[in-house]
Amino acid sequence: MGIRGLMSFVEDHSNEFFIDLKLRDTKIIIDGYALFHRLCFNSNLELRYGGDYDSFADVVQKFFESLFACNICPYVVLDGGCDISDKKLTTLKDRAREKIQMAHSLSVGGGGYVCPLLIREVFIQVLIKLHVCFVQCFSEADRDIMTLANHWNCPVLSSDSDFCIFDLKSGFCPLNSFQWRNMNTLKGTREHYIPVKCFSLDALCHHFSRMNKALLPLFAVLCGNDHINLPIMETFLSKVRLPLGGASSKGRRHHRVLGLLNWLSQFANPTEALDNVLQYLPQKNRENVKELLCCSMEEYQPSQVKLQDFFQYGAYACPDALNLALPEWVLVALAKGQLSPFISDALVLRRTILQTQVENMQQPSAHRISLPIRQTIYGLLLNASAHLENTSWNALPLQRLAFSEVERIHKNIKTSIVDAVEVPKDHSDLSTLTELSLARRQILLLETLKVKQAVLDPIPPSLKLPIAVSCYWLQHTEAKAKLHHLQALLLGMLMGPLHAIIHSPDKEDLREDGAKMLYEEFQRVKEQTRPGTRLDLDTAHIFSQWQCCLQMGVYLNQLLSTPLPEPDLTRLYSGSLVHGLSRQLLTTTSAESLLSMCPQAKQLYDHLFNATRSHAPAELFLPKGKSNPQKKRQKKRGTSWSKNRLGATSDTRCWYEGSNRFELLMVENLEEHIETSEFE
Repeated sequence: MGIRGLMSFVEDHSNEFFIDLKLRDTKIIIDGYALFHRLCFNSNLELRYGGDYDSFADVVQKFFESLFACNICPYVVLDGGCDISDKKLTTLKDRAREKIQMAHSLSVGGGGYVCPLLIREVFIQVLIKLHVCFVQCFSEADRDIMTLANHWNCPVLSSDSDFCIFDLKSGFCPLNSFQWRNMNTLKGTREHYIPVKCFSLDALCHHFSRMNKALLPLFAVLCGNDHINLPIMETFLSKVRLPLGGASSKGRRHHRVLGLLNWLSQFANPTEALDNVLQYLPQKNRENVKELLCCSMEEYQPSQVKLQDFFQYGAYACPDALNLALPEWVLVALAKGQLSPFISDALVLRRTILQTQVENMQQPSAHRISLPIRQTIYGLLLNASAHLENTSWNALPLQRLAFSEVERIHKNIKTSIVDAVEVPKDHSDLSTLTELSLARRQILLLETLKVKQAVLDPIPPSLKLPIAVSCYWLQHTEAKAKLHHLQALLLGMLMGPLHAIIHSPDKEDLREDGAKMLYEEFQRVKEQTRPGTRLDLDTAHIFSQWQCCLQMGVYLNQLLSTPLPEPDLTRLYSGSLVHGLSRQLLTTTSAESLLSMCPQAKQLYDHLFNATRSHAPAELFLPKGKSNPQKKRQKKRGTSWSKNRLGATSDTRCWYEGSNRFELLMVENLEEHIETSEFE
């Protein structure tokens, strides 16, 4: 992100441009996008299996606990959808291609950094559980972060080099030198602090002949950032002789950064420097280039948005959003992170970018399976997009009920045109969607997922949506799921309830049950999966398809104001566990043997299995093709067990009786128990 080469340049000069601080007793504004990427990629988490969300959630919790221990009050600011001008589309497409290459590398045992599909939603859920204040901006957050930090006179925590350009009163702390894992105690006291390095803009300008800091936005756009990439600027750079000063060999790898800063330092102000830049360009290009450069430089000026209003009053005014005349409830839900940027991109731009996953690149994108869910989402948003017909960024004719999607095709990207479905008339006005009855909203959700309400009746509230999504997933022939895949997913869903039981302070007697034993067994399976295990590409693709269904199921549920409770994603899917269980179920063990240590967990599992099996194709339960005798015996055992044991209807009386020692599995709001036990 940000300006090419700038962050590594300033870090090479850390002794000159950074101040050592002992951070405590302060507010801090955190770039949420940068933070969850940093914690995801720098915490030794497994990235091949689609996300160990429980491990990630634990890391996020520990990060904020370190801040709380130092009396640091965090305010997290998240990016929203793409800018309505779509000026970063080229950059976003380039990044999408890079992520595909990294995902492919991970899938074949190489290195790479690709965020799991639901990492943002898990991050937000942890913020809510920890009562960390956060806001989701309408579009990109950088300027809003800078404006809020200066209003409160507190530092910014990010990894985006754009913050080396912003004039921040209390400085910018890069994430890679924010030593939250190395908390220290002030000598002679019990007060804690976090050692940090804080970037000094004044020190940078002083280093370059006391350069006017107002020249830095021009430096950013000349050097090349996410907003502007003019090929004609190479003409300027090829003609001007950039002075490197007495640069060392280390400095020469930053030829452009160092040369531009030295060159700009000779000018008194941006106007003088810009006029000089234009002299190197053909006469016919000058006015157009000047307009583009000036427009891009504006990105480094303070924002009109006052995020402090949101943190004080629960709402804030965003001129771009207000100009679009979107429904008030949508703006509030976006600000609170209750609607995804995916929704705002579809709503404003009628274009979405489908996230890359670690999957089988030889097969069509895993997102194909959730297309019908997205079409329903687009149908709900279509009416609100009608007033955008004459806007320059709306590329599709409104007469067609269509949206564009940027998706993976093999190891590249393509843009597809997707038709929205026509939703019932009472759902067609987005402004009144929240006024519909719970029953009407629930009907639309379940009809989209192709599941009957009665199927979900025995399921705990917190698992109703994941099970409905699983029923949808099983009905699509594209999924090609096998019995052991379904069993592994459902077993993985037990982790949340088991975790709640084990960490419940008022349920000591339950720890004598098999809950703790089963939980620890799952942890062993998860740990054994990680080191050097070869990724089964077909299995990875099948679980990626399930996650795509879950992601869009969650987004549709949010758009309909949660007719089903939002699941606790932090303990719903652990990729290492589910892949490990899938492998074991196919070869050496059975779900029955795993669950034998905890009969109450088996009872919950039976309900989950019975709900999903009614939507599974019959062949899921039949052994297929030729295999060796061991596999045949395994398949036979799994099949007969699924018919005789899992297929049996459990006695639901003990399920709801107060004497049931595992009743916490069925509580109305499982998340409350998790929150109480973990974070009080």
